[in-house]
Amino acid sequence: MEINAGEYYLRQLRADKALDDRPALVAAFADPTHRKYVLNYRLRDLDEATEYVALRAAQWAGDERCSWAVAEPTTGDLLGEVGLRDLDLDAGYAEASVWVRAASRGKGVASTALNAALRFGFGGLGLREVSYRYEETNEVSASVARKCGFTLVGPELEPAPTGERLIRWRRTA
Repeated sequence: MEINAGEYYLRQLRADKALDDRPALVAAFADPTHRKYVLNYRLRDLDEATEYVALRAAQWAGDERCSWAVAEPTTGDLLGEVGLRDLDLDAGYAEASVWVRAASRGKGVASTALNAALRFGFGGLGLREVSYRYEETNEVSASVARKCGFTLVGPELEPAPTGERLIRWRRTA
């Protein structure tokens, strides 16, 4: 499922002869800012990146997560990833996630991609609510939440794996 997101497009993560996201994934996951907030995955080499691409495809096939590469439209280069995870299609619920490679930050990539994913979630999947959580010190994520029309719910009771407070936002259809 590809989505036209205006300046960018959303497509499946790829590792094939025509397009290989694995080197860009390894570079993204080596970035200190990325590592600070994304603790549950390690992509240190092409083999781990291959497993990551396969995992995302399997999660999509199993209705667990819709995940897209955020791509530059003329080259197909990977700029980041956006997704709707913890999908519960019966309850109409998902949690949004997004990250952007260091070289593409500050250009509106995250909010553009997340808005496109939300349109698909609400319109295509029939979701009724999407939440968005981030560590309290992640001011960029707070800005993305505001730009994407989320409403602040407040801090979670349980901290993030980093030990920081998690801040929850929600958006309804």
